[in-house]
Amino acid sequence: MAPIYRLPFSRSFALLASIALTVGPVAGGAEQAFAQVQNSGAPAGAQVPATAGSQATQAAAPTMTMNPAMNAGPASVADLAAGLLDAVVNISTSQKVKDEGNGPATPKLPENSPYQNEFNDLFNNKKDDDSNRKVSSLGSGFVIDPSGYIVTNNHVIEGADDIEAIFPNGTKLKAKLIGTDTKTDLSVLKVEPKHPLTAVKFGDSSKMRIGDWVMAIGNPFGLGGSVTIGIVSARGRNINAGPYDNFIQTDAAINKGNSGGPLFNMKGEVIGINTAIISPSGGSIGIGFAVPSELAEGVVNQLRDFGETRRGWLGVRIQPVTDDVANSLGLGSAKGALVAGIIKGGPVDNGSIKAGDVILKFDGKEVDEMRDLLRIVAESPVGKEVDVVIYREGKEQTVKVTLGRQEDSTQAAAASSDKGGQKPQLAPDSNGNHDGVINPNGSDDGDDDGMDGQDQGDNPQQSPQAQPPAQASSTVLGMKLAKLTAENRKSFGIADSVDGVVITEVAPGSAAAEKGLKAGDVVVEVAQEFVQTPSAASDKVSSLKREGRRNAQLMIASPNGDLRFIAVALE
Repeated sequence: MAPIYRLPFSRSFALLASIALTVGPVAGGAEQAFAQVQNSGAPAGAQVPATAGSQATQAAAPTMTMNPAMNAGPASVADLAAGLLDAVVNISTSQKVKDEGNGPATPKLPENSPYQNEFNDLFNNKKDDDSNRKVSSLGSGFVIDPSGYIVTNNHVIEGADDIEAIFPNGTKLKAKLIGTDTKTDLSVLKVEPKHPLTAVKFGDSSKMRIGDWVMAIGNPFGLGGSVTIGIVSARGRNINAGPYDNFIQTDAAINKGNSGGPLFNMKGEVIGINTAIISPSGGSIGIGFAVPSELAEGVVNQLRDFGETRRGWLGVRIQPVTDDVANSLGLGSAKGALVAGIIKGGPVDNGSIKAGDVILKFDGKEVDEMRDLLRIVAESPVGKEVDVVIYREGKEQTVKVTLGRQEDSTQAAAASSDKGGQKPQLAPDSNGNHDGVINPNGSDDGDDDGMDGQDQGDNPQQSPQAQPPAQASSTVLGMKLAKLTAENRKSFGIADSVDGVVITEVAPGSAAAEKGLKAGDVVVEVAQEFVQTPSAASDKVSSLKREGRRNAQLMIASPNGDLRFIAVALE
């Protein structure tokens, strides 16, 4: 335990007495000093002795002043909060939930009991209430337009039958859902006020730096408008909540019920929308997350104008560029997004971008990680022609593409829902429903590329374990390869659209086994060259070894045709 240093009592007393004698009654200093002496243990009624010429001394003595900054603490945010509180509302929702089952039977009473009617009424009414009981929850929101447009989180109002906005003065207004976006967890509501409302505007979250002061206002645990203050703890956080994660992390207290509330900068501009917290207990431990305004403002404007989002779409399947992949391609560092496949009929199905390309820059913006591309493309206008810098065949090239509109398909949604990982719930409401608490011990596979809903990670799909008939083959990097035939297509369930050489066996402990390759997978390309025979694959690997490469980049197709890239160490 750190030592605590205190001044000795006698020394404190002497110091205070000295101040009282020296300063005297100038500007009320004597009364204050005398009071301090009394509080320090001087006998009640004790007088400070007068000395000759004390009046002259008192007149000449300088006034003792204190530095206000020493006692005032951080600058108050009271004036700032006062002008913003009226724009932050509580969002109350209710949902009818139908209970299943008949519940307990009505108790049997003796015949002609005077209480039989009361019991019947009690249990019949209870049965009716339970069959259509209401579940309520509370969250937060904020007004962005005096005419009544309100922003909140999607999870605050998801599934609600009735939505009500409760203003700080107690006014309650029914709210209509204008539009919602599950990928960013944002929704826009509309109320019909009798008078213009106090509204706030969005600021530029991209200008916020780590350490900048921020203020959160919301409805924690249903308590009503509460103000908390803190700093920006981090930027660009990915908590695996969606494909466009770019959260602001803050230590301003955010709890259940704050969800959907604004995070302000010190100019009173909304630079974030409070969405989730990490906590093992369910309460704030100083790790909260807000959707940044640079992402939220565009989504909110689209929901307000169109009732839906209209995102740009590139039409590619992508995966991260790992160190091994970067080395196998000759890239200086692991950056960008590796194109694993092209969506048929998509914007780049014309050959401008090919599988195996690495996208380094999109519309003038650097793509440092795979998720950067997802966000940048989604934020780009539909139909815009953009320059894309790609890395292909050992050199950078610039191609032009025209963005399409991203369409969410049932197939993509189904693929996302089949993930085995546990997604964090983003819903800090006052009743604990979808409480937005991310358990630090939770797990998530994080392999969803978010572009088309398909997993492009290193976890290939399960293949049938049937063995193909014996045939001529080559062993490469611990894999026994064979030419695709009608027989092994049938044995492994390989689609007719898949071309390459099939893996019939993988040696345990080999480099291929470490990467998760298994019988039934198909090697389509080796170092961006298509291979159709085992000998072609073997020759290419030998060529890479002679060039001094440490890894071979393989394009692998699962039996149903899903593509992914894997860098396998050269033995």
